Amino acid sequence: MDEILNFFIKDKFMSKPKKTVIEYRNYELPLNFPILLLTGDRWHISDVKSGKLHFHNCLEIGICHSDSGMIEFDNDPVPFKEGDMTFISRNVPHTTYSTKGQASLWSYIFLQPDEMLKGDFGGASPYANVFEDMMQNSQIIINRKEYPEIYFLIRTIMEELEKKEMNYQLSVKGLLLALFMKLMRIYNATNDKNKDDKEPHENAIVIAPALDYIKENYMFNFPIEDLADMCHLSQTHFRRVFGEIMNTSPLSYLNTTRILQSCILLRTTEESILTISERVGFRSVSSYNRHFSEIMGTQPSEWRHRMAKVDKSSILEYTGWMQAQNLTEPQK
Repeated sequence: MDEILNFFIKDKFMSKPKKTVIEYRNYELPLNFPILLLTGDRWHISDVKSGKLHFHNCLEIGICHSDSGMIEFDNDPVPFKEGDMTFISRNVPHTTYSTKGQASLWSYIFLQPDEMLKGDFGGASPYANVFEDMMQNSQIIINRKEYPEIYFLIRTIMEELEKKEMNYQLSVKGLLLALFMKLMRIYNATNDKNKDDKEPHENAIVIAPALDYIKENYMFNFPIEDLADMCHLSQTHFRRVFGEIMNTSPLSYLNTTRILQSCILLRTTEESILTISERVGFRSVSSYNRHFSEIMGTQPSEWRHRMAKVDKSSILEYTGWMQAQNLTEPQK
């Protein structure tokens, strides 16, 4: 690892131990401006190591304001310290904990860069492949001292999101464009330097087409072999690779996506449970109820009632995410 850059880009996704527990955290970003700021004195990270990894539905950008600790990517610990900035793409399992006796203070931005920067790094862009690879695979840690211009951009974005002054959305988009161009240069240069001969399945970008297709088409019924074809893999090989990378089956991932999307409808609409179950792709309400109970630990009607109370409280009280049940079997 380069000591000067002090960042870690992990492009090898190894199989998890059988008893590893992974959570999926779904951040409900605004549809018209998909970015969320979580900051303030209450965002401290405990020194108690969690027994489970988690991954998000969007990109996480973090700034460590104080103290130190560890971020684990697939059980590989990487140290962090005050002034470090982190960039963790969606679908990357990780966990964070502070040094013993400390409680590091963080600010976070969660966003959908492909939506925020739509058109800038799309298929017609000469940088589209680098951008897409970074969105799927990056786990970057860089320090303020080595990259003051990146720190400045992130802090300015956070200030714009906090103050929400005139035309702040336009300002944020411009700052994000500058930020991601700088990050892509770092990512591309370091990724080229660290390349070696790896099997294709060791990189999560192999199943990226399937993950993106599920994200956009979860409400439709389609055969798993279609996902395998998108990834240019045989059905058997696709199921094995998907399981190694995501630690769950393609069908379980699809059903979890459907349930989490149904949670949004349960919270934001008054539609019946039957209608919601059909909208997210379940063929029967009984199947929907069964999967909802397995993933969320309760029935849809009960969950809706409970969330009605949660929505009246502060997002900081709620810790910023909707937490689903484990995608893998819990430890005995």
